[in-house]
Amino acid sequence: MDASVKPIDRSSRTDSPSAWLRLCVAVVISTVGGAGMWTVPVALPAMQAEFGVARADASLPFTLTMFGFALGGVFMGRLADRFGILVPILCGSVAIGVGYVAAGYATTLTQFALAYGLLIGVGCSASFAPLIADTSHWFVRRRGIAVAVAASGNYLAGTLWPPIVQHFIATAGWRAAHVGVGIFCAAVMVPLALTALRGSAPAHAESPALSGGAQAALGLSPNALLALLCLAGVGCCVAMSMPQVHIVAYCGDLGYGVARGAEMLSLMLGFGIVSRVASGYIADRIGGLKTLLLGSALQGVALFLYMLFDDLASLYVISALFGLFQGGIVPMYAIIVRDYFPAREAGTRVGLVIMATLFGMALGGWMSGLIFDLTGSYRAAFANGLAWNLVNVSVMLFLLTRPGRRMAPA
Repeated sequence: MDASVKPIDRSSRTDSPSAWLRLCVAVVISTVGGAGMWTVPVALPAMQAEFGVARADASLPFTLTMFGFALGGVFMGRLADRFGILVPILCGSVAIGVGYVAAGYATTLTQFALAYGLLIGVGCSASFAPLIADTSHWFVRRRGIAVAVAASGNYLAGTLWPPIVQHFIATAGWRAAHVGVGIFCAAVMVPLALTALRGSAPAHAESPALSGGAQAALGLSPNALLALLCLAGVGCCVAMSMPQVHIVAYCGDLGYGVARGAEMLSLMLGFGIVSRVASGYIADRIGGLKTLLLGSALQGVALFLYMLFDDLASLYVISALFGLFQGGIVPMYAIIVRDYFPAREAGTRVGLVIMATLFGMALGGWMSGLIFDLTGSYRAAFANGLAWNLVNVSVMLFLLTRPGRRMAPA
């Protein structure tokens, strides 16, 4: 080999203009691919009327979508670890497109629900956890804010898709709207992925925490550390789900009307986007563990405020604060995984932790409803969320007080 020929330094591509361009494309793909999380609630009334089923039965497609999204994230993450992000994004794009078309032509509720659970839910999972994990490979100095921006696509989808889908359902019907969404998603995601997501991730040094074996430094095995992160994910998202799932019903029970509750939910999601970006900025300076502890502690403060105040003005302010406090929590798990696990395991490990957070959301939404049924009030449900939030805070404090915590990157 000619000594004058220097090997290509792929590490120079991290934090580069091309990495930022790749991040912008990732946000667009995440926003488009996140449609599956938000379209079925909008279509629920029309779909329920056509199939002539009860409201509980009509909610089945959303439940299956959540399970498909949770389990699909792990499967798509393994694909990303082995073949790169392009393969899961292409598979997910096709699954979303086929799923929406199948849902549009469904003749029974079962067919409709399976289209969402097996195709749309699994497909859109590729545009969240695996894409976040891939983004983390392309940034070192600005990894926190890059991961947070990539994770914001899911909230942007929740802001943009519902009114769009509602418009087309009102003008063309829910079947045509589903077919149109499927064609649009595939037509946008596939070319973008082929254009901007090619190439392997840069080869750069692992996080300083890994140089001596972060798990060993913490006195924990890799699986034990992952289990603690999953436990923390369940705890924080059981707490998080209380306002997100029940704020509309809560406002209706208080006599303010469901429209006011919908406005609070929109406000919550909007401030959640701000929170995600701000948390990423903070994580680049103090690390993912401390940022997650900060966000979780503040989320607990907001939940406590819900227990103290229930007038309309206060609920608007507290909902904005809740979004500002909780929005950055979930992306921090991806930062922590990249800090404490090898890069080659990022897709799978991030997928597993995100799956735990989704199970926490599902559990918390159901549990809060059950507590309301038993007590006739949401006050006990807010207290339950606060208790689960303490689980997350306790795990973070435990990890931060381990002997090797000083080795974590700041």
